[in-house]
Amino acid sequence: MPAGKLYLIPTPVGNLEDMTFRAIRLLKEVDLILAEDTRTTSFLLKHFEIINKMQSYHKFNEHKAVGHIIDRIKSGENIGLVSDAGTPGISDPGFLISRECIKEGIEVECLPGATAFVPALVASGIPSDKFFFEGFLPQKKGRMTRLKELAEIEHTIILYESPYRVVKTCTQLAEYMGEEREAAACREISKLHEEIVRGTLKELAEHFTQKDPKGEFVLIIGGKK
Repeated sequence: MPAGKLYLIPTPVGNLEDMTFRAIRLLKEVDLILAEDTRTTSFLLKHFEIINKMQSYHKFNEHKAVGHIIDRIKSGENIGLVSDAGTPGISDPGFLISRECIKEGIEVECLPGATAFVPALVASGIPSDKFFFEGFLPQKKGRMTRLKELAEIEHTIILYESPYRVVKTCTQLAEYMGEEREAAACREISKLHEEIVRGTLKELAEHFTQKDPKGEFVLIIGGKK
């Protein structure tokens, strides 16, 4: 029996209308859906009237689950992987299973689709021809070392941040990169209350000190001149 395939299926980061026809079809057709949070994915499946089997697959169980999943694909099953939002493997589970499938000669196919940082970058007004994607900064160990390293990068820098740490992060970035470094804070990408605040790192820190930050953030920071 020929082996199946692993599909990495992006899901909307906000607006459910961003789902693609192909993603909907594959979520109906695959033998099993691996979901970062089955409750979140259940809402998505219900919205698009998709009935299929699901299994939990997240950063806490992926090392234990990967061998079993590979065995199922080798036996001929097609499996789709989704994260809570966006493209699997971008600051979400996906890399490990993709790498192990490739090692085993299993075909891996990633659909094009939603990611938070691309619209944030393009709409920021900061150069997008060359950029460095950092994702989430270390919360404790290695954070200051990483900030020093990022301060020397000459390309546009992309960070993900939670609303609880965005003021602290903008303040620290201003300390290491200079208060006048160009930046943009993009929150709630593709959702009803989407907002982009543009200015210097100092201005962003001040803005979100005065205005309670809500939603998940993408920070776009200009490179070192």
